[in-house]
Amino acid sequence: MRTAPRTATRITPGLAGLPAEVDVVVVGLGVTGAGVALDAVSRGLSVLAVDAHDLAFGTSRFSSKLVHGGLRYLASGQVGIAHESAVERGILMETTAPHLTRPLPSIIPLSAGVSRPMGTLAGAGLLGGDLLRRAAGTSGDTLPRPRRLSAAETRRIAPPLRTDGLRGAYLGWDGQLEDDARLVTTIARTAARRGAHVRTHARVVAATGREVRLRDELTGATATVATRTVVNAAGVWAGDLVDDVRLRPSRGTHLVLRPETLPGLDVAVFAPIPGETNRFVLVLPQPDGQFYVGLTDEPADGPVPDVAQPTEVEIGFLLDVVAASFARPLRRADVVGAFAGLRPLLDSGPGEDDSTADLSRKHAVLTSSGGVVTIVGGKLTTYRRMAEDAVDAAVAQAGLTAGPCVTATLPLAGAAPRAELADLAAKAAHPGTARLIRRYGADADLVLAAAREATGWTEADLLAPLDDGLATVAAELVFGVTHEGAADVADLLDRRTRIGLVPADRARAVPAAEKVLAVVQESPLQR
Repeated sequence: MRTAPRTATRITPGLAGLPAEVDVVVVGLGVTGAGVALDAVSRGLSVLAVDAHDLAFGTSRFSSKLVHGGLRYLASGQVGIAHESAVERGILMETTAPHLTRPLPSIIPLSAGVSRPMGTLAGAGLLGGDLLRRAAGTSGDTLPRPRRLSAAETRRIAPPLRTDGLRGAYLGWDGQLEDDARLVTTIARTAARRGAHVRTHARVVAATGREVRLRDELTGATATVATRTVVNAAGVWAGDLVDDVRLRPSRGTHLVLRPETLPGLDVAVFAPIPGETNRFVLVLPQPDGQFYVGLTDEPADGPVPDVAQPTEVEIGFLLDVVAASFARPLRRADVVGAFAGLRPLLDSGPGEDDSTADLSRKHAVLTSSGGVVTIVGGKLTTYRRMAEDAVDAAVAQAGLTAGPCVTATLPLAGAAPRAELADLAAKAAHPGTARLIRRYGADADLVLAAAREATGWTEADLLAPLDDGLATVAAELVFGVTHEGAADVADLLDRRTRIGLVPADRARAVPAAEKVLAVVQESPLQR
C-alpha cells in the first residue's frame, strides 16, 4: 500500500499530471464510481478515478432525486434490499450529507379511483416503511411518522388535487436530494480533497487488473497507468470494459413542469397507476420550484446510447396517469423538459421475462478472469454500501493492505447540521448566498472566495442570477471550472447545474457559461 498523496485536492479534466502508478483505478464517475474513489482513498490507498465524459454523465443525473427508504422493495418481498436502503438513507440524511438532503412530505390521495382496500394497503405500506425507518435507527425528527389526513387537510396541503370523491390521503416522509448530480460531484470532490486523482474527460481504452491505457478526450493525448487493481463502475457501459458482464438496462423517464402548472403544491403526490397495487407515478416538487413527474420502467434493448431519450409514448403515459389526480388538465404543452436514465440491472440469464420493473435492484460485485472488479446493479441511495463492497473485493483480489471502511461516518465536503445551515441561509444578506448554502452547505464561502479569486469579479456579480427566471448564480459556474473538473458548456449547464433539463432555459444560459469558461481559463491561477 502506498500512502495516498495529499496534493490532488481538485477535480481536473484530462490527463495532465497523471500519476504513473496507483493502488486502485476506478472507471466511471457516476455515484458508485465516485463512492468507490472516496472509500478507497479514505482507507489509505492511492487512487485514480476517471470518466470518459464527466461526473454524473450517465444514470446518476437522471434519477428521481430521492433518497428512498426501500418501501417498494418491502412491498415486493425484498426485505434485505429494503432494510439496506433505509439504513443508507439514514446515513446520508443524518451523517454524510445532511446539507444535500431534506425530508420530503408525500401524500397518497384517497380519490374516487382508489378503492378502500387499495387505500388500506397503501396505509399499511407507509406503516411498514416507518418500521424500516425505526429499524434503521433514523430519527423521527428527520423523518416523521406517517398519518392519515382528512379531506380538508389534504385540500389545504395540496390545492391542485382533484377534489371530486376525495376522502383524504395518507401522509408519509422520505428523503429528497438537492440534486443527484450535485451529490456525485460532492462525493468526488471529497475524494479529491483526501488525495484521490479524479479526472473527467479521460477515457479508458483498455484495462487489465494491473494496467489501464487512457486517452485524453480534450487533447487526444494518451497515457498508461500501472495499478494493483481496477474497479469497473461504468454502470450501463460496464460490459464495454469487461466482456462477460451481462446487463439488462431499463429506461426511467421523467417530465419537467413549470411551477405555475401546479400552483401551491409543496408535497410530493403519488398518483396510482391503473391496474397496479404498488406502483405509482410521482409528482415531485423541486427546490427551484419546478416539478418532476416520473417514472417509467421500460426495457432498453439494443446498443446503449451515451444519453437515453424519452419516448412520446412514455411522456403520454406519465401525463395520463397524473392528470387523473389533478383538477387542472395536464397537456403535452405543459412539459418543458424531459429526461431519461438507464438503470444497470444485472441480467440473471435465461428464464427471466421481458419485464425489468420487478428485476431485483440488489447490487453485485463480479471479478473477471483478467482481475477487473465490476460493481453493477443497486440504486443511488445505496451507493455507499455498493462502494464498500467493491473496495472490499478489490483489496482482497489484489492482496492490498488497507484500513477499514469509514465512509458511514465520513461527512462529505460542506456537511453541517441541517438546522445550522437553515439558520445561516435565513440570515444571509443576499439570496445568492442562501442558494450557495443550500447547494454547497458549509463550503458556500469557499465557492464564493474561489470564484472571486479566479475572475476578479465583484461579489454582487458572482451572486447575480445568470438570467431572468434562472436561479443559478455565476459563482456556481466558476467553481465548477476551478474545483469540479468542468471543461465545457455541457459540463456546466447539464451537470454542475441542472439548467439543461429545460432546453429553453439552457439556450438562455449558454452565453453566461461561455463567458465563465473564457474568463477562468485565461486566469493565471488555471495555468
